[in-house]
Parts: sequence; structure tokens; C-alpha cells
Amino acid sequence: MSDPHPQTAPLPRHVAIIMDGNGRWARRRKLPRTAGHQAGVAAVRRTVEHCAKRGIEVLTLFAFSSENWRRPPEEVAVLMRLFQLTLERETAKLHENGIRIRVIGDRCAFPPELQHRILEAERLTFANRRMTLVIAANYGGRWDIVQAARALARRVEQGELKSQDIDETLFAAHLAGAELPEPDLFIRTGGEVRISNFLLWQLAYTELYFSEVLWPDFDAAELDRALAEYARRERRFGHTSEQLELKKSYG
Repeated sequence: MSDPHPQTAPLPRHVAIIMDGNGRWARRRKLPRTAGHQAGVAAVRRTVEHCAKRGIEVLTLFAFSSENWRRPPEEVAVLMRLFQLTLERETAKLHENGIRIRVIGDRCAFPPELQHRILEAERLTFANRRMTLVIAANYGGRWDIVQAARALARRVEQGELKSQDIDETLFAAHLAGAELPEPDLFIRTGGEVRISNFLLWQLAYTELYFSEVLWPDFDAAELDRALAEYARRERRFGHTSEQLELKKSYG
């Protein structure tokens, strides 16, 4: 039987996912929306395990956007509790499996106990190198760009930089998760076809994959379909196909 994951197929170093469809999954089953979020945690576990197994270096999950505060207060409260419980229950296992936890976003708005749990998880897993799991929480792409601009403006005001020193490389170095490679593959589940203020700068050259599967039903098979589609794509970064072929020929 042929290998379903041939080693010659190019793998993305960094996969970023918008986990969409929890509410619709629950509604179709006549369950409260919170049941969909709870089922979504199991899909997170499956996805982390399979990405680590396939050799993905970085997995970024959009857990809570800066716009999600507009949801009903009781749902926001459930999401906060679920985030904290998941960190409490899963961090030790992730650490045992060599997975680093990294949280990006404006965490100041979170309850103090949740902020403490985030710091604990990051400190415990800091040295792990098998895979980095990035959780984008209270994150927005526009917020990220603005906070980077403010950081650079402060450096200019303090005389550390001149405005003409600022280029794309320096700007990118002030974005959240700047130490990580930019995403190679973006996946959104739930049938929606937009990026919803997620990693706006970082997704500039990312391959996009939109899945009809609702997030709680997302599994290894659907992830493999996305990875297989990625492997079929030609990433040119502004070059022509002919230029890429020449580059391959000459190593």
C-alpha cells in the first residue's frame, strides 16, 4: 500500500486556522452554543496531535478575536472559563509531548487568574521544540499592526530610531509572534470565505484553504486534505514558474 503522506510532498512549516462553526454545529443538534465550544476543544486536541505527528513546526489557532467581546456576556464568560480550564487540563500533556505554548493578543482584558495561567503555560513549555502551539486570544490583525506602529513610534520619540530606518523587516519584528515563521497555509472551517481580521500582515503570501466542515467535526482526514491541496500549489512569491524551475535545476 502506498504511503498516504509521501515524504517528498512539501509540508507547510506554519499552519494558521480560524476555527469556525461551533455555534452552527450546536444549533443543528438543538444544543446551546456553549456545547459547540466544548466540542470544539476536542477538535483542537485532534488537530494539535495530528500536526505534531505530521511534523508541522507551528500551529496558530484563532481562539478569541478582539471582536468576540461583542457576543452575549454569558457566552464570553463561558469562553473565558473554557480557555482557562483547557490550559489547566492540557498544558502538562503538551509539555510532555514537547510542545511549546505561545499566546498572542492583548491579554490585559482577561481576568487576572487567566493571565496567570497563560504565563504559567508559556514558562513551563518555553524550551520545548517539537512544535509551537500559538493561541491567538483577544487578537486582531488591525490591533497587531497598530501596536507595532505605536512601539516603533515610541522608539522614534526616544531617539532610538529615525523614521527612515523603518522598513518592512523592522516593522514585522514588532508584530506579535515576530520570532515565528509567517504562515504557509491558512485554513478556515465552517464554509465562510474570509480572513476576519486574522494575521493581516502575516498572511500576505499565505496559501488559503476554506473548508465546509464545521470546526467540531474537523479531523485528521480533513487536515490531510488541506495539506494535500497545499502540496499541489506553486508558491511563486512574485517570480514566474519558469524562474522557479530554473532555481530548482541549479539547486
